[in-house]
Amino acid sequence: MTLLILGLILWILAHYFKRLAPDLRASLGNAGKGIIAILIVASIVAMVYGYKWAPFINVWYPPTFMVHINNLLMLIAFFVYGMSATTGRLRGKMRHPQLTAVKIWAVAHLLVNGDLASIILFGGLLAWAVGSVILINRAEPDWQRPAPGPAKKDVILVVITLVMFSVVAAIHVWLGVWPFPG
Repeated sequence: MTLLILGLILWILAHYFKRLAPDLRASLGNAGKGIIAILIVASIVAMVYGYKWAPFINVWYPPTFMVHINNLLMLIAFFVYGMSATTGRLRGKMRHPQLTAVKIWAVAHLLVNGDLASIILFGGLLAWAVGSVILINRAEPDWQRPAPGPAKKDVILVVITLVMFSVVAAIHVWLGVWPFPG
């Protein structure tokens, strides 16, 4: 559990570094990007292995219908995340689509996982995403909404969302976690 918590702390600090210490980050120049990238990769490795090796300590028993809600929320999370890259009509409808998608993803996983390691991991990443939005909004209060593009790009976003959901579901199955109702 310690490795999971250390990975989560490293993730948060690496991401918040630019906002909490902008002068220090700027003084590192381009080399700082590499350092932060290495810290983020290390944090992911620590979180993955920390989660994998954490003892199973059950805190609550999620009802089985939560799997349906989780899958619906995951579809929404993929769609919202994709809004950050679309050039269609939905472009600019949301200021922080990637962080919003992380929040949806975290809540979805908290609904179907009642063990302590899951609560720490997904709850910690949810708190990080909320904090990131707050820090960004304080640092950059004046956001200019981009102009919307053609609607056909939004259709492509829907197709990509369905494909990505299928790929991630297949990866879960490959890892031995059945993501659908039994």
